[in-house]
Amino acid sequence: MSFSNLGLSDKVLAAVAASGYTTPTPIQEQAIPHVLARRDVLGIAQTGTGKTAAFVLPMLTMLEKGRARARMPRTLILEPTRELAAQVKEQFDKYGAGQKLNVALLIGGVSFGDQDLKLTRGVDVLIATPGRLLDHTERGGLLLTGVEMLIIDEADRMLDMGFIPDIERVCKLVPFTRQTLFFTATMPPEIRRVTETFLHNPEKIEVSKPASTAVTVTQSQVPCGREPHEKRETLRRLIRAATDLQNAIIFCNRKREVALLAKSLQKHGFSVGALHGDMDQSARTAALDQFRKGELPILVASDVAARGLDIPEVSHVFNFDVPHHPDDYVHRVGRTGRAGRLGTAISIVAPSDQKSIAAIEKLIGKDIPRAEAGPAGDDVVVEDGETERTARPSQRSSRSRHREPRGEGRGEPREARAPRGESRGEPREARAPRGEDRQPLEREAREPRREPREAREPREVREPREARKPRREPRPAPAAAPSAHASFGSAPPARERERDSVSEPADHSHLPAFLLRPVRARG
Repeated sequence: MSFSNLGLSDKVLAAVAASGYTTPTPIQEQAIPHVLARRDVLGIAQTGTGKTAAFVLPMLTMLEKGRARARMPRTLILEPTRELAAQVKEQFDKYGAGQKLNVALLIGGVSFGDQDLKLTRGVDVLIATPGRLLDHTERGGLLLTGVEMLIIDEADRMLDMGFIPDIERVCKLVPFTRQTLFFTATMPPEIRRVTETFLHNPEKIEVSKPASTAVTVTQSQVPCGREPHEKRETLRRLIRAATDLQNAIIFCNRKREVALLAKSLQKHGFSVGALHGDMDQSARTAALDQFRKGELPILVASDVAARGLDIPEVSHVFNFDVPHHPDDYVHRVGRTGRAGRLGTAISIVAPSDQKSIAAIEKLIGKDIPRAEAGPAGDDVVVEDGETERTARPSQRSSRSRHREPRGEGRGEPREARAPRGESRGEPREARAPRGEDRQPLEREAREPRREPREAREPREVREPREARKPRREPRPAPAAAPSAHASFGSAPPARERERDSVSEPADHSHLPAFLLRPVRARG
């Protein structure tokens, strides 16, 4: 079947032919007739199967009639990320070049003034992220009462990002009689509940079973160590050993890991760009443009780039971190092998990722074969305060074998070594004994020898000890100890002093005064 049998207008068919497409994909072949019949559609298909064109082409055909009014868009498309919203706008610019349609893009990172100006002129197609759309409605600059068609794209990604409450608010703001198109790659229970609430008797189009990967993608897993530098080393080996690598997307779970990995690869000589949610819109757009043009062959990204981005020439996808949710694996792998091309998806699996890999294999219904990384490199690079040693084990052992000896006797056997404290090359009997005789001869030359005792001059004869003059004068006798009256400050009478001196001739000056008592003679 060709596009001419689907009921599209002549302008749309001419734009499709100019793009080089002749045969619709299965999702396009089944969905486009129901959209033109104004039926609600629930489309479940893998990423890269042409879901975007499945609703863009019939919308262009239906919008040829009618005119938009100020601040009241005719159709509304909700996308989870800015990049995916910008990509859908590119599809409208590509296929709607021959039509005078006003297409507006409401995403974060752009001033409200420019967006308000576009809304005032009237919009046929409004492409928005849920957060910025609700900001405009709360400011009073947007009315959703004139929406004829509501398209919710990548609904499972909306669920992961926490946009389901916002989707429910938007569905209550649009008319009840609108046409709703709902596209997703997986069908969790929460998404099923939303479809049952806001879709009216939808046509369910399921091209392949939910959460399945394309058969054109070769999948494998490579084990590695638990340390971060070991994972980075394994990734560098895989990139160097990859065959037919044109460009690659490397996915990480955290934004901080994206920046660290991009910096590490740049230090090792790779041309790398980064893409994560904390970057401003201009930097994100510039990184994507450079990757699409081939100026950057490697793009390190978080899951913000895993949903719906159409970069058809991606040959390899590397999962630096195994995703926590198995559904994210399906979207990551879907970035390669698009539109029937061959692709390669390699996951680096640490010991802590075994449960996640088991959940992914259960979801996709097949085992992921194990592979090994390429040969280790020879470089030793210091990164962020840590040393990455990538030398081969054989080189390490050879370096340890040819290490220089530290001392002279390092390589000699223990029996051939000289005993401690002995000089080598001299027999033990010829050495000087320990002690005074071992003093050097220079000391004997400096100090003169002492003469024998008989040759010395005799000492002068000293006088006897009794005839010597005393060296010091004898101390005067200490005064008599004061009586008991002295301790209280009163002088004793003269009679008592005389009697005390006669009765106590001994010296008691060493005794304290309060111990001394007057001794009186009995008459």
